[in-house]
Amino acid sequence: MLTKLFVNAQLALEKFKKDERGVTAIEYAVIAVAISGIAFTVFSQTGPLKVALAKAITTIAGRL
Repeated sequence: MLTKLFVNAQLALEKFKKDERGVTAIEYAVIAVAISGIAFTVFSQTGPLKVALAKAITTIAGRL
């Protein structure tokens, strides 16, 4: 009885290790967090990129 329980536990553990469903979603989430962090860092500071983007938006809005 105890041996059967041990074998079933081992089989379940091996099946869990080999299951790769959801790994892609986790990878995409990690990439999204990294890109969001970079975008936040770039656009939260008053640097040349933010100034150029604000100028471009103002120019486009003025021409509409």
